[in-house]
Amino acid sequence: MAQGDKSKYTDKQKRQAQHIEDSYEKQGLSEDEAERRAWATVNKQDGGGKKPGGSGRQPHK
Repeated sequence: MAQGDKSKYTDKQKRQAQHIEDSYEKQGLSEDEAERRAWATVNKQDGGGKKPGGSGRQPHK
């Protein structure tokens, strides 16, 4: 497995990464490169692992 602790990711993010990785492997990439690209894609979409609750912008009232 690629370096880095994946325990901070949600189950949804882990599933997404697995689907993306499978797709890259079907395109002919090596398993390691497919995994690296899959996690990079998840990080780009979601900004990394789980975020602490309540730390986002609040709607203006």
